[in-house]
Amino acid sequence: MSNSRHLPAAPTTSRDLAAASGVSAHWHDEHQIVYASRGVVAVHTETSRWIAPVHRALWIPSGAVHSHRAYGVTRLHFLGLTQNPLKLHEPTALAVSPLLRELLITYTELTDRETPAGKRMRSVLLDQLATASEQPVRVPAAHDPRLAAVCATLETAPSDARGLEALGREAGASGRTLTRLFRDEMGMTFPQWRTQLRLYHALRLLAEGQPVTAVALQCGFATASAFIDVFRRSLGHTPGSYL
Repeated sequence: MSNSRHLPAAPTTSRDLAAASGVSAHWHDEHQIVYASRGVVAVHTETSRWIAPVHRALWIPSGAVHSHRAYGVTRLHFLGLTQNPLKLHEPTALAVSPLLRELLITYTELTDRETPAGKRMRSVLLDQLATASEQPVRVPAAHDPRLAAVCATLETAPSDARGLEALGREAGASGRTLTRLFRDEMGMTFPQWRTQLRLYHALRLLAEGQPVTAVALQCGFATASAFIDVFRRSLGHTPGSYL
């Protein structure tokens, strides 16, 4: 990302972001956890977008240029880390257990973290982070112009149900070529990518307060029940829990 800012330290703090607001592109010398205890936060890098509702936190490694975007009124919690308990070297979405949620909220809101109690809390928090599983809603970016054209079409209209052959005719590529490009550039199949894209849009719309049935139709699911099933299998919760 051009014109990114260098912010050496990754602060540990909490703050509120208004709906549709964000933090412009920047990077830290330290690792960072970004967690939204209310609302939904998306993190954009040059290669992918991640989105995290209240049951997910985002890991941002040191040196990764990224920006934040809030959907719905969002309460953000930032945790700066010099160590890498997860041994991860690219942004990743992590499952947040009830205990980890309370630790992230309480620790980032402490006025003095250097007390014995604060240090003990940090130790438990790091232990919980080390065992957190990866649970991404990740939408990789395309580089090939033909693949980028297909992705842009679906970004504009995630409910578009056409297959790769039909989409490829507009982009000047065969379905076979696009299938290969999805595998090579995205590291996933076209159906997997489209599901991630639809879930990404669904979480944004849910954060804005739209009803489940309307979200399902806008995001290309045939029925609300089909949407709920995919949502639960992917994220472990029903869409209604995000309203």
